[in-house]
Amino acid sequence: MDLNTVREALTPLLGIILFFCIVRWAYSKRSARVYEEAANLPFMDDDDSVPGENGAVEQRKMI
Repeated sequence: MDLNTVREALTPLLGIILFFCIVRWAYSKRSARVYEEAANLPFMDDDDSVPGENGAVEQRKMI
């Protein structure tokens, strides 16, 4: 049994272990709060914007 055979056996095993560690980290309770906050960002109101203001329309006028 040479070194390449050991590498061939360990590479998929380490990949699977790494995959499950990342999945566990992503679904942990600490990460859930961050993801929930990020998911609600599009629905948060900007206090600086004026109602009816659209930057895309203003940009088209400049062109």
